[in-house]
Amino acid sequence: MDFGVVMQCNPPASRVVELSVAAENRGFTHVWTFDSHVLWHEPYVIYSQILAATRNIVVGPMVTNPLTRDATVTASTFATLNSMYGNRTVCGIGRGDSAVRVLSGKPSTLSTLRESISLIKELANGRSAVVNETTVRFPWAEKSRLDVYGAGYGPRALEIIGQVADGFILQLADPAVVHWTVGKVRQAAEAAGRDPDSVTIVVAAPAYVGDDVDHQRDQCRWFGGMVGNHVADLVKTYGGDGSGVPTALTDYIENREGYDYNEHGRVGNTHTTFVPDEIVDRFCLLGPAERHVERLQELRDLGVDQFAVYLQHDGKEQTLNAYGENVIPALAPVVAARS
Repeated sequence: MDFGVVMQCNPPASRVVELSVAAENRGFTHVWTFDSHVLWHEPYVIYSQILAATRNIVVGPMVTNPLTRDATVTASTFATLNSMYGNRTVCGIGRGDSAVRVLSGKPSTLSTLRESISLIKELANGRSAVVNETTVRFPWAEKSRLDVYGAGYGPRALEIIGQVADGFILQLADPAVVHWTVGKVRQAAEAAGRDPDSVTIVVAAPAYVGDDVDHQRDQCRWFGGMVGNHVADLVKTYGGDGSGVPTALTDYIENREGYDYNEHGRVGNTHTTFVPDEIVDRFCLLGPAERHVERLQELRDLGVDQFAVYLQHDGKEQTLNAYGENVIPALAPVVAARS
């Protein structure tokens, strides 16, 4: 299992770079960031600095969208980073949440998401693609290699991801929901004639290592509110009776009243009081290191290839150190020096 960290691009940007270097030095392989250009600093500028300051870290957004960023520009940006720093990027993409809604927009259609995934994959891997009935290609990007991962929760989004994406991003760590969503993605991949195991599975959630679980819950409750934005969209589309989406994912937003994007992803978000402790415990990884290892072993058995830690709480260094010293080694394969 690989390990990543997910961060907001809060100023100063140098702090994001500093934490990325610390993550690499503790065994993490990926650095992901939010992509919300009004709320925080521009991530792609920061990626260039992370890549310059590290040796092997792979960087990318969790997640970008097809609306605030034109797909051809997104592809060009990744291909340029690959040209400058080697092929050390990955593109996570979804329909759009904070970056779009802060500007009073609506998430993209699933059709647009599908088209964008395919277009970015072709152009950023040095191949030709049709744009506005014109065949185009980056003549300088023949060596660029980029995987595109789709993020989503609903059945139709999961179907598209299984059909066309290189990977699947699920933003919560509840094993029951992981089992259901991964199954949907793999079924779609197989139906499309793809090897289901070729789709990389990434689970991302806040993780906080320590003994004061009540404090950790308060520090991570914002995540249930953020996920609730997407769940509310699902309930509008599929209903909340479990016929389209498991009630394990939808029931908890019954008392949700709204969401303030000025507090998006922030500890102490005042619009997350509806999120019960049970959801925080299911969606996040809390408690001592051994409890994290147990949950991660369960997720790995469900087919998860990477766990990405949302590093948005007051125990950043503490959690990075605990993962580097105790969690990541516990999940690493044992290789003997002699046989």
